[in-house]
Amino acid sequence: MMEMELERLNSLIERSIKENWELDALTDYKGIALQYKEVARKIAKIHLMYEQCGLKQGDKVALCGRNSSHWGVAFLATLTYGAVAVPILHEFKADNVHRIVNHSEARVLFVGDVVWENLDAQEMPNLDCVVLLNDFSLPVARLEHLLDRRDHLNEMFGQRYPKDFSPADVNYYHNTSDELAVINYTSGTTSDSKGVMLPYRSLESNVKFGDEVVNLPKGSPVISMLPMAHMYGMAFEFLYEFIKGCHVYFLTRVPSPQIIFNALAEVKPRIIVAVPLIIEKIIRKKVMPKLETPSMKLLLKLPYISNVIKNKVRQTMIDAFGGNFMEVIVGGAAFNQEVEKLLKDIQFPYTVGYGMTECGPIICYEDWRKFAMASCGKAAPRMEVKVLSPDPQNIVGEIVCKGPNVMLGYFKNEKATAQVLDADGWLHTGDLGIIDAEGNVFIKGRSKNMLLGPSGQNIYPEEIEDKLNNMPFVAESIVVQRNDKLVGLVYPDFDEAFKQGVKDEALIQLMEQNRLEVNKLLPAYEQITAIEIYQEEFEKTPKKSIKRFMYK
Repeated sequence: MMEMELERLNSLIERSIKENWELDALTDYKGIALQYKEVARKIAKIHLMYEQCGLKQGDKVALCGRNSSHWGVAFLATLTYGAVAVPILHEFKADNVHRIVNHSEARVLFVGDVVWENLDAQEMPNLDCVVLLNDFSLPVARLEHLLDRRDHLNEMFGQRYPKDFSPADVNYYHNTSDELAVINYTSGTTSDSKGVMLPYRSLESNVKFGDEVVNLPKGSPVISMLPMAHMYGMAFEFLYEFIKGCHVYFLTRVPSPQIIFNALAEVKPRIIVAVPLIIEKIIRKKVMPKLETPSMKLLLKLPYISNVIKNKVRQTMIDAFGGNFMEVIVGGAAFNQEVEKLLKDIQFPYTVGYGMTECGPIICYEDWRKFAMASCGKAAPRMEVKVLSPDPQNIVGEIVCKGPNVMLGYFKNEKATAQVLDADGWLHTGDLGIIDAEGNVFIKGRSKNMLLGPSGQNIYPEEIEDKLNNMPFVAESIVVQRNDKLVGLVYPDFDEAFKQGVKDEALIQLMEQNRLEVNKLLPAYEQITAIEIYQEEFEKTPKKSIKRFMYK
């Protein structure tokens, strides 16, 4: 699959900085913007610090903090030096951060000040230094010659570049395609995180994919709202955009719906990358209630008026997302069928992609104009995708893929690597699905989530949950198996229940009614026998998938 030579990532970064020297590059939302030339200066100073640390090409550098301009700078500085970046989700517990830092053999840790308050340097004995992301100061410096004085670093910078720092001074490490670039620790739904080893070719292929399917103009504004410690946000809300000369705005606080709405209205991004949960909340709260009134249902049956209403709904949705985007790319988790049907009906410019950390991340995609509803697109450029089934169009089988996006393996875990990467280079995703004659892939569920019915029938809990989530007052749900019986765990929409005066006992009765209604849509072996109400949202991964293993 490597017939096409990919341009080297660090060369792309170097070229973007030189060509976009005076343009705005990275901005902390509501904060100061860094131009490409200022990013280059900060990268140069971090390279000087790495030299002081005695850091060599291939050494590991961990990053743990909320999305920010300085997070982006530190990541770019690490790759362009030839070191290996180890992004760590800032929401991980302290003991998990300690474990990943140690397991990855990181020598430097960039960390947000809020995260740092909960960490213990003594638990990470192999670090040479800890660098705070807010101001690049060093609260921990274990090497005697490593001085925690930024004025000293500025002095060194002045000595290294006695004249004005210019594009001619930007010369970065020349990487090879199969060289290790990133170790990304997954926070999987079923087990402890594993270190996914992504080579430069994976990042290069994903960046080229972005150019092939989106091709953002230079200077385009983009919002980074997904965690950059996850490859979906990293690749398509930051790395690709930086290389294209775009202006990336980071939502440095928890991206609540209100913050997202404000940012979309102000920034007016050219592309929007989202997980289904964000879009579903917007539609359920702002659009669905207006369409489900008796008078509206009647109007929607009249062809001319129906089209007028749909156009108005479409424009309302487009305006809600800033009104300036080419398309919304949805990924990371399954899309609710009712919400997706509405988007398709109003011809909203959305598409659903498919990927995983092990592919950095893209596997499947299709342009919104050709996208087949309920699918996750077709094999992305340079990727092969197939379903291991005697009849892939009709009989569900495991989805496997192959190509330059695929990882090298799991760091220091040959056993786990052998379980997913076969001798021919096919990555076994663990996802189950079918593939139609046109190559559209339809995911049915995770192989680890699949349950067996009383007579050996395959039960995909995601399909039952999709129906349950459409019931009144259901915010989210999981279907689990207990003693051969299926039980629905439900986190209700308490806000809506409160608004409508529905109290505890009445809510329990409504959930029982929901169970009966859902069962009318299901075969006998998929019937839900009970509903259990949860008072708090289910724990989730960065992709907003529920951590199922916690609720079995």
